[in-house]
Amino acid sequence: MKVLKIAELFVCRTIWRTTGIQAAGRVLVDSLGSSDDNVRVIAGMFLVQAGKRAEQLLQDALQRRQNLPMVLSLLGDIGSEKFEPDLLKLTSDHDPRVAQAAENALRVLTTHH
Repeated sequence: MKVLKIAELFVCRTIWRTTGIQAAGRVLVDSLGSSDDNVRVIAGMFLVQAGKRAEQLLQDALQRRQNLPMVLSLLGDIGSEKFEPDLLKLTSDHDPRVAQAAENALRVLTTHH
């Protein structure tokens, strides 16, 4: 049920942001792979709103290649220059969706600075 999943995202965001429990934050990252657009968008918004706090979760997902196009997009939106080398490397990824997401994230990242 979409409503229950969205409610879970709100609860996990609150737990993660107030306590720092990484497992709750990972629920948001995992939800980036949802088949439901609304769930993906809400999870992504919560991660971007968290800014620097979300960086470790997104870096872990990047290393695992988990939900990679969405993760790359969020890294660009957060605007941390430390991910620029990873984004540059992924612009030549064998998966065209990943390469395009990396290019887009780099464009967004450069507009932040």
